[in-house]
Amino acid sequence: MSEAEGWAAIRRHSRSFSLAARLLPAAAREDAVVLYAWCRRADDAIDRARGEAPADALLRLRRELEQSGGEPLLVAFRRVLRERQIPLRYPLELLDGMEMDVHGVDYRSLDQLLEYCYRVASTVGLMMCHVMGVSHPAALRPAAHLGIAMQLTNICRDVSEDWGNGRLYLPADVLQRHGLSWLRLRAGPFPAAAIEPARGARRELLELADRYYRSSDAGLAYLSPRCALAVEVSRRVYSAIGRRIERQGYDVSRGRAIVPRAEKLLACAAAALHQARSWLRSFGEPFQPATLEASSHGPELLHL
Repeated sequence: MSEAEGWAAIRRHSRSFSLAARLLPAAAREDAVVLYAWCRRADDAIDRARGEAPADALLRLRRELEQSGGEPLLVAFRRVLRERQIPLRYPLELLDGMEMDVHGVDYRSLDQLLEYCYRVASTVGLMMCHVMGVSHPAALRPAAHLGIAMQLTNICRDVSEDWGNGRLYLPADVLQRHGLSWLRLRAGPFPAAAIEPARGARRELLELADRYYRSSDAGLAYLSPRCALAVEVSRRVYSAIGRRIERQGYDVSRGRAIVPRAEKLLACAAAALHQARSWLRSFGEPFQPATLEASSHGPELLHL
Protein backbone atom coordinates (compact mmCIF):
# COMPACT_ATOMS: atom_id res chain seq x y z
CA MET A 1 0.00 0.00 0.00
CA SER A 2 1.40 3.37 -0.95
CA GLU A 3 1.02 6.40 1.31
CA ALA A 4 -1.10 8.04 -1.38
CA GLU A 5 -3.51 5.08 -1.35
CA GLY A 6 -3.73 5.28 2.44
CA TRP A 7 -4.59 8.98 2.35
CA ALA A 8 -7.13 8.36 -0.39
CA ALA A 9 -8.90 5.81 1.85
CA ILE A 10 -8.91 8.23 4.78
CA ARG A 11 -10.29 11.13 2.75
CA ARG A 12 -12.95 8.88 1.26
CA HIS A 13 -14.21 7.53 4.59
CA SER A 14 -13.26 10.01 7.33
CA ARG A 15 -12.44 13.62 6.63
CA SER A 16 -12.26 14.30 10.38
CA PHE A 17 -9.51 11.71 10.84
CA SER A 18 -7.75 12.99 7.74
CA LEU A 19 -7.67 16.50 9.19
CA ALA A 20 -6.29 15.33 12.54
CA ALA A 21 -3.79 12.86 11.06
CA ARG A 22 -2.08 15.59 9.03
CA LEU A 23 -1.15 17.32 12.29
CA LEU A 24 0.81 14.32 13.62
CA PRO A 25 4.62 14.12 13.45
CA ALA A 26 5.80 12.43 10.24
CA ALA A 27 6.64 8.98 11.67
CA ALA A 28 3.42 8.75 13.69
CA ARG A 29 1.43 10.06 10.72
CA GLU A 30 2.73 7.35 8.39
CA ASP A 31 1.95 4.57 10.86
CA ALA A 32 -1.47 6.08 11.66
CA VAL A 33 -2.31 5.94 7.94
CA VAL A 34 -1.40 2.25 7.85
CA LEU A 35 -3.43 1.59 11.00
CA TYR A 36 -6.49 3.36 9.60
CA ALA A 37 -6.17 1.63 6.24
CA TRP A 38 -6.07 -1.81 7.89
CA CYS A 39 -9.15 -0.99 10.01
CA ARG A 40 -10.94 0.21 6.87
CA ARG A 41 -9.92 -2.93 4.99
CA ALA A 42 -11.24 -5.14 7.81
CA ASP A 43 -14.53 -3.26 7.90
CA ASP A 44 -14.96 -3.48 4.13
CA ALA A 45 -14.07 -7.20 4.11
CA ILE A 46 -17.07 -7.85 6.37
CA ASP A 47 -19.61 -5.27 5.21
CA ARG A 48 -18.87 -5.56 1.50
CA ALA A 49 -17.84 -9.20 1.25
CA ARG A 50 -18.18 -10.58 -2.27
CA GLY A 51 -18.37 -14.34 -2.58
CA GLU A 52 -17.23 -14.78 1.03
CA ALA A 53 -19.45 -15.16 4.08
CA PRO A 54 -18.81 -12.46 6.74
CA ALA A 55 -17.92 -15.16 9.30
CA ASP A 56 -15.32 -16.57 6.89
CA ALA A 57 -13.95 -13.08 6.29
CA LEU A 58 -13.52 -12.62 10.05
CA LEU A 59 -11.66 -15.91 10.36
CA ARG A 60 -9.38 -14.92 7.48
CA LEU A 61 -8.69 -11.48 9.00
CA ARG A 62 -7.69 -13.08 12.31
CA ARG A 63 -5.39 -15.60 10.65
CA GLU A 64 -3.73 -12.92 8.54
CA LEU A 65 -2.48 -11.14 11.66
CA GLU A 66 -0.33 -14.12 12.64
CA GLN A 67 0.89 -15.02 9.16
CA SER A 68 3.71 -13.55 7.10
CA GLY A 69 3.67 -12.18 3.59
CA GLY A 70 0.50 -11.18 1.83
CA GLU A 71 -0.54 -7.91 0.26
CA PRO A 72 1.49 -4.74 1.00
CA LEU A 73 -1.04 -3.35 3.49
CA LEU A 74 -0.87 -6.48 5.63
CA VAL A 75 2.92 -6.42 5.60
CA ALA A 76 2.88 -2.73 6.56
CA PHE A 77 0.34 -3.27 9.35
CA ARG A 78 2.27 -6.17 10.86
CA ARG A 79 5.38 -3.99 10.75
CA VAL A 80 3.56 -1.27 12.72
CA LEU A 81 2.40 -3.84 15.28
CA ARG A 82 5.94 -5.14 15.66
CA GLU A 83 7.87 -1.86 15.68
CA ARG A 84 5.38 -0.02 17.90
CA GLN A 85 5.02 -3.06 20.18
CA ILE A 86 1.24 -3.00 19.87
CA PRO A 87 -0.37 -5.95 21.69
CA LEU A 88 -1.94 -8.32 19.18
CA ARG A 89 -5.06 -8.46 21.33
CA TYR A 90 -6.02 -4.92 20.29
CA PRO A 91 -6.64 -5.69 16.60
CA LEU A 92 -8.14 -9.04 17.61
CA GLU A 93 -10.56 -7.30 19.98
CA LEU A 94 -11.48 -4.90 17.20
CA LEU A 95 -12.39 -7.92 15.08
CA ASP A 96 -14.43 -9.25 18.05
CA GLY A 97 -16.44 -6.03 17.85
CA MET A 98 -16.97 -6.51 14.13
CA GLU A 99 -18.15 -10.04 14.90
CA MET A 100 -20.90 -8.52 17.05
CA ASP A 101 -22.11 -6.74 13.92
CA VAL A 102 -21.91 -9.95 11.88
CA HIS A 103 -24.10 -11.82 14.37
CA GLY A 104 -26.49 -8.90 14.77
CA VAL A 105 -26.22 -8.53 18.53
CA ASP A 106 -29.41 -7.34 20.19
CA TYR A 107 -28.14 -4.75 22.66
CA ARG A 108 -30.10 -5.33 25.84
CA SER A 109 -28.12 -2.99 28.07
CA LEU A 110 -25.96 0.11 27.97
CA ASP A 111 -23.07 -1.90 29.41
CA GLN A 112 -23.26 -4.26 26.44
CA LEU A 113 -23.19 -1.31 24.07
CA LEU A 114 -20.16 0.14 25.87
CA GLU A 115 -18.36 -3.17 25.41
CA TYR A 116 -19.05 -2.92 21.68
CA CYS A 117 -17.78 0.67 21.63
CA TYR A 118 -14.61 -0.42 23.39
CA ARG A 119 -13.97 -3.18 20.88
CA VAL A 120 -14.54 -1.22 17.67
CA ALA A 121 -13.22 2.20 18.73
CA SER A 122 -11.25 2.18 21.99
CA THR A 123 -8.91 -0.46 20.60
CA VAL A 124 -7.97 1.97 17.83
CA GLY A 125 -7.19 4.66 20.40
CA LEU A 126 -5.07 2.20 22.39
CA MET A 127 -3.13 1.25 19.26
CA MET A 128 -2.65 4.94 18.53
CA CYS A 129 -1.10 5.38 21.99
CA HIS A 130 1.71 3.13 20.81
CA VAL A 131 1.95 4.88 17.44
CA MET A 132 2.26 8.26 19.16
CA GLY A 133 4.99 7.08 21.54
CA VAL A 134 2.97 7.33 24.75
CA SER A 135 4.95 6.05 27.72
CA HIS A 136 2.61 6.34 30.72
CA PRO A 137 -0.03 3.64 31.39
CA ALA A 138 -2.34 6.31 32.84
CA ALA A 139 -2.92 7.52 29.27
CA LEU A 140 -4.75 4.30 28.36
CA ARG A 141 -8.02 5.03 30.12
CA PRO A 142 -8.45 8.48 28.48
CA ALA A 143 -7.61 6.94 25.09
CA ALA A 144 -10.23 4.24 25.60
CA HIS A 145 -12.77 6.82 26.75
CA LEU A 146 -12.20 8.97 23.67
CA GLY A 147 -12.94 5.95 21.49
CA ILE A 148 -16.15 5.24 23.42
CA ALA A 149 -17.24 8.87 23.15
CA MET A 150 -16.64 8.92 19.40
CA GLN A 151 -18.47 5.65 18.83
CA LEU A 152 -21.46 6.80 20.90
CA THR A 153 -21.48 9.92 18.72
CA ASN A 154 -21.43 7.76 15.59
CA ILE A 155 -24.32 5.67 16.90
CA CYS A 156 -26.44 8.75 17.62
CA ARG A 157 -25.61 10.29 14.24
CA ASP A 158 -26.39 7.14 12.23
CA VAL A 159 -29.61 5.85 13.84
CA SER A 160 -31.63 6.12 10.63
CA GLU A 161 -28.81 4.90 8.37
CA ASP A 162 -28.08 1.91 10.63
CA TRP A 163 -31.79 1.06 10.74
CA GLY A 164 -31.80 0.91 6.95
CA ASN A 165 -28.86 -1.51 7.14
CA GLY A 166 -30.71 -3.76 9.57
CA ARG A 167 -28.94 -2.62 12.74
CA LEU A 168 -30.14 -0.95 15.92
CA TYR A 169 -27.51 0.09 18.45
CA LEU A 170 -29.76 2.00 20.87
CA PRO A 171 -29.82 -0.44 23.83
CA ALA A 172 -33.08 -1.83 25.20
CA ASP A 173 -32.69 -0.32 28.68
CA VAL A 174 -32.21 3.17 27.18
CA LEU A 175 -35.16 2.66 24.83
CA GLN A 176 -37.33 1.55 27.72
CA ARG A 177 -36.53 4.70 29.71
CA HIS A 178 -37.86 6.75 26.80
CA GLY A 179 -41.02 4.79 26.05
CA LEU A 180 -39.58 2.77 23.20
CA SER A 181 -39.60 -0.73 24.68
CA TRP A 182 -41.79 -1.76 21.72
CA LEU A 183 -39.23 -0.78 19.07
CA ARG A 184 -37.99 -3.73 17.01
CA LEU A 185 -36.04 -3.84 13.77
CA ARG A 186 -38.07 -4.29 10.63
CA ALA A 187 -37.77 -3.39 6.97
CA GLY A 188 -38.46 0.13 5.82
CA PRO A 189 -37.63 3.59 7.20
CA PHE A 190 -37.28 4.37 10.88
CA PRO A 191 -40.83 4.20 12.36
CA ALA A 192 -42.56 7.56 12.46
CA ALA A 193 -44.06 6.74 15.87
CA ALA A 194 -40.54 6.32 17.28
CA ILE A 195 -39.10 9.64 16.08
CA GLU A 196 -40.39 11.76 18.97
CA PRO A 197 -39.42 9.43 21.87
CA ALA A 198 -36.09 8.65 20.16
CA ARG A 199 -35.06 12.24 20.84
CA GLY A 200 -34.68 11.41 24.52
CA ALA A 201 -32.65 8.26 23.81
CA ARG A 202 -30.25 10.17 21.55
CA ARG A 203 -29.95 12.95 24.10
CA GLU A 204 -29.10 10.45 26.87
CA LEU A 205 -26.38 8.76 24.82
CA LEU A 206 -24.88 12.07 23.67
CA GLU A 207 -24.80 13.34 27.26
CA LEU A 208 -22.96 10.14 28.19
CA ALA A 209 -20.60 10.72 25.24
CA ASP A 210 -19.85 14.20 26.59
CA ARG A 211 -18.85 12.67 29.93
CA TYR A 212 -16.49 10.31 28.13
CA TYR A 213 -15.08 13.20 26.07
CA ARG A 214 -14.35 15.14 29.27
CA SER A 215 -12.69 12.08 30.80
CA SER A 216 -10.56 11.65 27.68
CA ASP A 217 -9.16 15.18 27.98
CA ALA A 218 -6.89 14.04 30.81
CA GLY A 219 -4.90 12.02 28.29
CA LEU A 220 -3.65 15.07 26.39
CA ALA A 221 -1.04 15.69 29.10
CA TYR A 222 0.69 12.41 28.18
CA LEU A 223 1.18 13.34 24.52
CA SER A 224 3.82 15.33 22.70
CA PRO A 225 2.61 18.82 21.61
CA ARG A 226 2.02 17.77 17.98
CA CYS A 227 0.17 14.61 18.97
CA ALA A 228 -1.87 16.43 21.60
CA LEU A 229 -2.95 18.98 18.98
CA ALA A 230 -3.98 16.24 16.53
CA VAL A 231 -5.97 14.36 19.17
CA GLU A 232 -7.65 17.51 20.49
CA VAL A 233 -8.66 18.56 16.97
CA SER A 234 -10.19 15.13 16.40
CA ARG A 235 -11.98 15.29 19.76
CA ARG A 236 -13.39 18.77 19.12
CA VAL A 237 -14.55 18.00 15.59
CA TYR A 238 -16.22 14.78 16.65
CA SER A 239 -17.94 16.26 19.68
CA ALA A 240 -19.21 19.02 17.35
CA ILE A 241 -21.28 16.33 15.62
CA GLY A 242 -23.17 15.92 18.88
CA ARG A 243 -23.77 19.66 19.03
CA ARG A 244 -25.19 19.56 15.49
CA ILE A 245 -27.56 16.76 16.52
CA GLU A 246 -28.58 18.83 19.52
CA ARG A 247 -29.35 21.81 17.28
CA GLN A 248 -31.49 19.49 15.16
CA GLY A 249 -33.54 18.72 18.27
CA TYR A 250 -32.18 15.14 18.38
CA ASP A 251 -34.60 14.42 15.52
CA VAL A 252 -33.78 11.15 13.69
CA SER A 253 -35.67 12.33 10.62
CA ARG A 254 -33.44 15.39 10.11
CA GLY A 255 -30.76 13.38 8.32
CA ARG A 256 -27.10 12.87 9.06
CA ALA A 257 -25.52 15.63 11.11
CA ILE A 258 -22.49 17.04 9.28
CA VAL A 259 -20.05 19.55 10.73
CA PRO A 260 -19.43 22.35 8.18
CA ARG A 261 -15.87 23.10 7.10
CA ALA A 262 -15.94 26.50 8.83
CA GLU A 263 -16.88 24.87 12.12
CA LYS A 264 -14.07 22.34 11.72
CA LEU A 265 -11.61 25.17 11.16
CA LEU A 266 -12.87 26.88 14.31
CA ALA A 267 -12.34 23.64 16.20
CA CYS A 268 -8.77 23.52 14.89
CA ALA A 269 -8.15 27.08 16.00
CA ALA A 270 -9.58 26.42 19.47
CA ALA A 271 -7.44 23.30 19.84
CA ALA A 272 -4.32 25.16 18.71
CA LEU A 273 -4.95 27.96 21.19
CA HIS A 274 -5.54 25.52 24.04
CA GLN A 275 -2.41 23.54 23.20
CA ALA A 276 -0.33 26.72 22.92
CA ARG A 277 -1.41 27.71 26.41
CA SER A 278 -0.62 24.22 27.70
CA TRP A 279 2.80 24.34 26.06
CA LEU A 280 3.60 27.70 27.64
CA ARG A 281 2.61 26.40 31.07
CA SER A 282 4.90 23.39 30.67
CA PHE A 283 7.76 25.24 28.97
CA GLY A 284 11.09 23.79 30.03
CA GLU A 285 9.66 20.33 30.71
CA PRO A 286 10.53 18.43 27.52
CA PHE A 287 8.32 15.54 26.42
CA GLN A 288 10.20 12.25 26.44
CA PRO A 289 8.45 9.58 24.36
CA ALA A 290 9.07 5.93 25.13
CA THR A 291 7.57 2.55 24.41
CA LEU A 292 4.38 1.85 26.32
CA GLU A 293 5.19 -1.03 28.63
CA ALA A 294 1.87 -1.64 30.38
CA SER A 295 -1.54 -2.28 28.89
CA SER A 296 -4.78 -2.75 30.76
CA HIS A 297 -7.56 -4.96 29.47
CA GLY A 298 -10.83 -3.63 28.13
CA PRO A 299 -13.24 -4.19 31.06
CA GLU A 300 -10.96 -2.15 33.33
CA LEU A 301 -11.14 0.81 30.93
CA LEU A 302 -14.85 0.84 30.06
CA HIS A 303 -16.44 2.87 32.80
CA LEU A 304 -16.10 6.44 33.99
